Amino acid sequence: MLRLIIGVIVGYMVWTVIWLGGNAFIFAGAGEAIANGERFDDFGPLAGALVLSVVCSLAGGAVAAAIGAAKGALAAMITAILLLLTGIGVQAGAWDQMPVWYHLSFLVLLVPMTLLGGKVAMRKAGATAP
Repeated sequence: MLRLIIGVIVGYMVWTVIWLGGNAFIFAGAGEAIANGERFDDFGPLAGALVLSVVCSLAGGAVAAAIGAAKGALAAMITAILLLLTGIGVQAGAWDQMPVWYHLSFLVLLVPMTLLGGKVAMRKAGATAP
């Protein structure tokens, strides 16, 4: 049970650290526009943020599952649900500042990519187990 809890916490933290670091780079120009109350509709950075979200989700799910060991699938699932709940809150807060296609794509990708990351980590662990 402890491995499950630690897996979820660390998986969530990995997602967050990668996201914040990548966002600082991808959205460098967006901060000023949003601070001025303007919408940010630049396709390139928004598409880049979606790719970053996929990478974060894969990594977060993989870490959660790897640490969760025997309960890796459950750790990835709980991590995915927590990320989705957080994402809904964040996207709702920025709903008027970015296009709807970005918000919906971001939210739709969170759970399946986190679960995929967990599945890949569990397969890899199973393949290398004695």
